Amino acid sequence: MHTDAVKPMRVKRAQTLLGEVAMPGDKSISHRALLLGALASGETVISGLLEAFDIMASAQALRELGATIERDGKNWRVIGRGTSGLRQPDKALDFGNSGTAVRLMMGVLAGHDLSARLIGDSSLSSRPMGRVLTPLMQMGLEITGENHDVLPLDLRGSNDLVPIQYELPVASAQVKSAIMFAALQAPGQTTIIEPKPTRDHSERMMRHFGASIGVEPFGPAGRKITVAGQAELQGCNVIVPGDPSSAAFVVAAALIVPGSDLIVRNVLINPTRTGFYETLIEMGGDIVFENKRDAAGEPVADIHVRHSPLSGVVVPPERAPSMIDEYPCLAVLAAYATGQTRMEGLEELRVKESDRLAATKAGLDAAGVRSRIEGDVLIVEGCGSGEVRGGGIVATNMDHRIAMAFLTLGLGSSQPMQVDDVSIIDTSFPGFLPMMEAFGVRYEEPDRQGGVS
Repeated sequence: MHTDAVKPMRVKRAQTLLGEVAMPGDKSISHRALLLGALASGETVISGLLEAFDIMASAQALRELGATIERDGKNWRVIGRGTSGLRQPDKALDFGNSGTAVRLMMGVLAGHDLSARLIGDSSLSSRPMGRVLTPLMQMGLEITGENHDVLPLDLRGSNDLVPIQYELPVASAQVKSAIMFAALQAPGQTTIIEPKPTRDHSERMMRHFGASIGVEPFGPAGRKITVAGQAELQGCNVIVPGDPSSAAFVVAAALIVPGSDLIVRNVLINPTRTGFYETLIEMGGDIVFENKRDAAGEPVADIHVRHSPLSGVVVPPERAPSMIDEYPCLAVLAAYATGQTRMEGLEELRVKESDRLAATKAGLDAAGVRSRIEGDVLIVEGCGSGEVRGGGIVATNMDHRIAMAFLTLGLGSSQPMQVDDVSIIDTSFPGFLPMMEAFGVRYEEPDRQGGVS
């Protein structure tokens, strides 16, 4: 879990970044591998699991529900209890800062005849849960406590779920996946209609475990997903590729720092997750996917990136679902671009670990970069390569991506950048600071080192 010990950090302008690095495992796939392994019969062996606070929260919650989850050398081993086979927990399930873990677990719990109390840290406890609970309640999940939209939540599942047809009011992979996990445990067929395609890791991985999942186009841009219920899942081997959302910060660093030439190994390039990289190529970024291959049903490649001058672009709203976690990082790169970058359709950023839209603008303000918010649009006026002032202090609001984004901005700014807390980074990217230090990046704790010139 995330520690309450706040740790501020400053970063100086970096020298050329050269070499190669492997990313930690993808967070989305790691969550799903643990959940499906716990619902399957037999043993699941996971290689490349992200060993971050968010994932460990999923693992511990599943242990409380009766699954066996343990590290076995470099791999993780899960002994499942079968669909609808989890047991009554003896204490509250604590999800720390992880919205993905708690929302997907709601779908798992919906199909179990047990009661559970779901809790989290102060950041997670302020985030809305109602849009996940609404379809699950239609299927038979009950809320037994006073809260109906935020943690702590007291829930009661059922062995008699009802299959539904549900059209998502917003494009959300978490809502879709929660329904899919419940649908695995319901009779008949559940249908989910999404207005815009979202990340499809649940569809891919459920098939990998033996579930029957149908996907077909729906309307001008949407998809219809069907889940055959009362699935019999079988334990299997899962390879977790590197997280493209984590790789975004390394790629951004190479684009910002003159002369840099990096290869980021073994990164997931699922087309529902590559909007950030498509945007950078449109901006003029020298980015190439090399050595493309398949890992447990997911496309993977090595990303070769070289420092490049960037130009501002318009990022359309339909791209948002494929890069929703990368907008703070993109805003940082937009600061170094020539001209204006306009990012549209960002309403989902307001309900992340923080109000990421507001937090991103505040960080840009602290760095001396002009930007503005117009409804759900963020507009950044680029300073050009090497012209970002920096020098400010950024409030992370317990948001790991805000912390990493503005530490990355400081790699090219004329004055050092400071963030108020880096301890939160371990929720998704353990080892981020040491990895960057291995490339020569210099971080200093201001409360110990004093001012940075």
